[in-house]
Amino acid sequence: MTQQVIAIFDIGKTNKKLFLFNDEYKIVYEQSSKFEEIVDEDGFPCDDIKSLSEWVKTSLHEVLNQQEFDVKAINFSTYGASFVYVDDKGEVVTPLYNYLKPYAENLQKKFYDTYSGEDEFSRITASPILGNLNSGMQIYRIKYEKPEVFKKIKHALHLPHYVSYLLTGDAHSEITSIGCHTNLWNFDSKEYHQWVKAEGIDKLLPEIKNCTDVLPSIFPGAPDKIGVGLHDSSAALIPYLMSVSEPFILISSGTWCISLNPFNDTPLKASELKQDCLCYLQYTGQPVKASRLFAGHEHDEQSTRIATYFSVDTNFYKHINYDERLIKALRITEKNEVEENDFSQKDLSVFSSIEEAYHQLMLDLVSKQFVSTSLVMKGSQVKKIFVDGGFSKNIIFMQLLASAFTGVEVYAAEVAQATSLGAALAIHSSWNKNELPTDLIELQLYRHPECVIGRP
Repeated sequence: MTQQVIAIFDIGKTNKKLFLFNDEYKIVYEQSSKFEEIVDEDGFPCDDIKSLSEWVKTSLHEVLNQQEFDVKAINFSTYGASFVYVDDKGEVVTPLYNYLKPYAENLQKKFYDTYSGEDEFSRITASPILGNLNSGMQIYRIKYEKPEVFKKIKHALHLPHYVSYLLTGDAHSEITSIGCHTNLWNFDSKEYHQWVKAEGIDKLLPEIKNCTDVLPSIFPGAPDKIGVGLHDSSAALIPYLMSVSEPFILISSGTWCISLNPFNDTPLKASELKQDCLCYLQYTGQPVKASRLFAGHEHDEQSTRIATYFSVDTNFYKHINYDERLIKALRITEKNEVEENDFSQKDLSVFSSIEEAYHQLMLDLVSKQFVSTSLVMKGSQVKKIFVDGGFSKNIIFMQLLASAFTGVEVYAAEVAQATSLGAALAIHSSWNKNELPTDLIELQLYRHPECVIGRP
């Protein structure tokens, strides 16, 4: 029997995936690809936009020709802070520049000196100063460093909108990408910041469409219900917003642990911005106060250091169970007293076992996570915290987090491919006549252990 499905392209920095969800939002097909990075004109690594574009078309053609599936709609979620520039013929005119590429200090200074200074500009745009991670700065850089290229650009499309453009020929923007630390959006006036018009950038930014919109297709055999695309962090929040009615914080964990609070509309302070706190815009256009912590990266770096010291495999921590007595002992002895919670500076020789060292690492990481998440909790009535991604499966992390946030229910949450699912749910009413399922999220409650008193 032919299944009615929605196709979702989920494009990350490492993995490029295509999923098919049936009308009950169960995954019925999946394929994943990786592409070798190329380099831009300065020799800096970047995604190969040509290979990516061809993969989208080839992969879609394959599923459209499978008899068991009837593709009713298509949508996209991709990583943010990345623009694709096309000319008046629809041809890409630059590499897909890497958001990690260093930004010229003199050009950055010129920008902030011209537009109200770093502190005030960052507050208005809810964007910490992040160089190329502020995607609007990428267009500014091209204007002043590559003026001949700038003249060729007809549309500057964030990556999810470019992938939609491949199948629809429609150049558009949408709010989840515009509102993601781009330096483009004025959160006070809820429109583009005045610098965008002053620099002529507004002419390159196409019409803003709603995240729930669908467009007709120009791709042979594709349905005439093509989504506009979403920024991945905002897409991952959608299953929770559609399933949970009371205020919550989502900690989306991976290389970065991003704490997202859709129920906090307090204005950003300069002190919060300096602690990597910012605002996203959710698919409804409402602000989401967020904070970022490089916790997954630190965990990988330090667990590898521990593994090397104790001469074990780097996956050793997957076999270590939570030990309340060990946690309590570490709190009392305060081993390796160096800069607060900085495990990288701690001498591993003082730990009598690999279990002791790893528990100390997790104590330090959760201490930082408590501070980061608390930044977005203030000013709201949140009583639930959901953790998805890698750390949701780490029992030690989860138990310590429950210990830290007394009076708050802490859950490990499992959503099958939350980012892709969110992109599918965004256009639910356009293709699916069923009611939303009630089992989109699986939850496991972690209780505050009595013997571990206080916060890390």
